[in-house]
Amino acid sequence: MDRSEWMRRAQRGDDEAFYELINSDRERLYRIAYRYLRNEDDALEAIQEMTYRAYKQLRKLKRPEYVSTWLIRILINYCIDEQKRRRRVLPILEPLPDERASAMDLSGLGIELAVERLEPKYRQIILLKYYHDLTIGEIARILERPEGTVKTWLSKALRSLRGTMGTEVDGEPCWNGKSE
Repeated sequence: MDRSEWMRRAQRGDDEAFYELINSDRERLYRIAYRYLRNEDDALEAIQEMTYRAYKQLRKLKRPEYVSTWLIRILINYCIDEQKRRRRVLPILEPLPDERASAMDLSGLGIELAVERLEPKYRQIILLKYYHDLTIGEIARILERPEGTVKTWLSKALRSLRGTMGTEVDGEPCWNGKSE
């Protein structure tokens, strides 16, 4: 049985079908939540909250074939709200000075910092596209934006990352345009 049929059954009150929907996407949903919240307990709580919200609004999904993107959108919205709540409660960490950041390994913390410094909508596009392997169409449905807008944001995000990370020199990655 395909996911859209599971969704139709869930919308008719079949709790087992709803369980199958959530269970079949659990690893993907967890990775997304963890990427946003960076803590196992918080990620699991986000999945729990997403499950509750989705169950409450089952009948509102008009196109069951988009159940995966619908669940991801609910999860991302919760994670973003949680991040905003944390910013109001926790002090903001100071970014690393450029001289310390420039010494970081591009494949490790350096790229993570560069992604974290992106504007939220651009960071979200990068996470969905490259960390979760979603297509432009899936991202557009999740964010409820036209595909053209998603492509534009992705292009701007990549341009910004290139500006932060630098470009390749003689085929080797470098930081801020200087080889190391």
